[in-house]
Amino acid sequence: MSTQSSQSAESRSIANMEGLQSAIANNEVDRVKQLLAGQTLDELQKSYLIDIAELNGDPKMLKILKDAPAKP
Repeated sequence: MSTQSSQSAESRSIANMEGLQSAIANNEVDRVKQLLAGQTLDELQKSYLIDIAELNGDPKMLKILKDAPAKP
């Protein structure tokens, strides 16, 4: 993979995380589902997003995040 491709993939990943954080904070369940579709989070990302969702206390959002696939 070229450096430019790797930077582009990293930028998309960062943008996706920022989008997820914002959608979770705004309690946008459908948006979170869209952003997670086809994605595999690493354990640290998943834990962080669950922490954000716990602040809002929405059990539906927590379930979506806890059920999201993760890699070690």
